[in-house]
Amino acid sequence: MRTLRKVTCGETVTVRNLTGEGPVKRRIMDMGITKGVQIFVRKVAPLGDPVEVTVRGYELSLRKADAEMIEVE
Repeated sequence: MRTLRKVTCGETVTVRNLTGEGPVKRRIMDMGITKGVQIFVRKVAPLGDPVEVTVRGYELSLRKADAEMIEVE
């Protein structure tokens, strides 16, 4: 299982599954991150938090904990 947290800068991945629970999972889905959507990783901060991505044509910053809940391929 590979998560968004482990993706390197400049890589494009496809969301396979969301592992969060309740309100956290709903918040991630409200940001446009759903199964099958492509995510381009723009930047990763030196300590890994936050991760800047492009989803559905807009830029988004995700915390390391949130990126860990997004399984990608």
